[in-house]
Amino acid sequence: MSQLKKILTKAGLNGFFLALIGTIVLANIFPELGAEDSMIPFKEITHYGVSVIFFFYGVKMDPVKLKAGLANWRLHLLIQSTTFLVFPAVVMMVKTIVGAGDDPMWLGALYLSALPSTVSASVVMVSIAGGNIPAAIFNASISSMVGIFITPIWMELFLEGSEMTFDLLNTFWQLSLQVLFPVMGGFLLHRVLGPWVNRHSTALKNLDQSIILMIVFSAFSAAVGRGMFEGRSWAFLVGLGGMMLLLFLVMVSLMYGMGRLMGFDRADQITVLFCGSKKSLIQGAAMGKVLFPDPVTFGVVLLPLMLYHALQLVTGSIIAQQLAERGKKGQ
Repeated sequence: MSQLKKILTKAGLNGFFLALIGTIVLANIFPELGAEDSMIPFKEITHYGVSVIFFFYGVKMDPVKLKAGLANWRLHLLIQSTTFLVFPAVVMMVKTIVGAGDDPMWLGALYLSALPSTVSASVVMVSIAGGNIPAAIFNASISSMVGIFITPIWMELFLEGSEMTFDLLNTFWQLSLQVLFPVMGGFLLHRVLGPWVNRHSTALKNLDQSIILMIVFSAFSAAVGRGMFEGRSWAFLVGLGGMMLLLFLVMVSLMYGMGRLMGFDRADQITVLFCGSKKSLIQGAAMGKVLFPDPVTFGVVLLPLMLYHALQLVTGSIIAQQLAERGKKGQ
C-alpha cells in the first residue's frame, strides 16, 4: 500500500485530488461566490491564469528530449490516432448503441474523448512500468499542441444540429491566444528560464493547481446556482463513475491489443497503453472555458472528465505497478 501511495502521489492523485473534491463541495454550499457578479473576479483571474499555466508548460518542454523521441514515427502515429480518433469513435459508438438523448453528461463524455493526453501522469506511469520515456514525453507534448485544433473540430461535429454551436475559426483564435502562443513563447525561452522553472517546480505546480481549482469552482458554482444538478442522486454519480472506469479499461485493452498487433516491443507497447488512454484535466478545464462560454453548461461537462481523471490515476497506477513487477520477472 505504501508503494501504491507513492505511485499515486507521483501521478498526481494527492492533495490536489482532495482539493478538487473540496472545491465541488464548496461550490454546492456557496454557489453565489462563483457567480458572474461575485466579488471575486474568477473569470478574469482564470482567463489570464490559463495562459500562465501553458507558458510555463512551454518552458518545461526540453528540445533535446523531444528530439530524442522523434524517430519512431509508427509509434507516434498510433498514439495520436488512438487519442484523437479511436477514443472519440468508441464513445460515439457506445452513445449510438445506448440510444442516448441530449443529456449534458453525454456531451461531457464526448468532450472527454476529444481531449489530448495528459503529460505528467502518462510519463510517470510509462517510467514506472518500464516503457519508452522519450516517446512518452514526445507524444504527450505533441498531443497537447494538436488538441488545440482537433478538439474544437470534434466538438463542432458533436454539436452539429444542436442549439449549442460556436464559431470554429474564432475558437481556434481564442485557444491560440490562451494556449498555443504562450506555449510557443515558453518553449522559445526554455534555455533561459528552464533552470529557474526547475528550481521552483513545486511553487509553479501549486500555482497551476490553484488556477484549475478556481476554474472548477466557478464552473460548478454556476451549474449548481442554476439547478443543473437537481435530481442527480449519489447513485447516479456512482453509476457515472462506473461508466468512466469501464471506458478507461476498454481503452487500455484496445491500446494493449493495438500495440501487440503492430509488433511493437514491450517498452513501446507500454507507451501506447498509457499515452493513448489518458486524458488531460488541465487542458480540458482550460479549453472548456473557451469552448463552453456558458459556465452552467461547462460545469456539467466537466463532471465526466473529473471522474475519469481520478480513475485513470488510480487504475493506471495499479496497472503500471503490475507491469513493472512483470518486467522484473521477464514476462
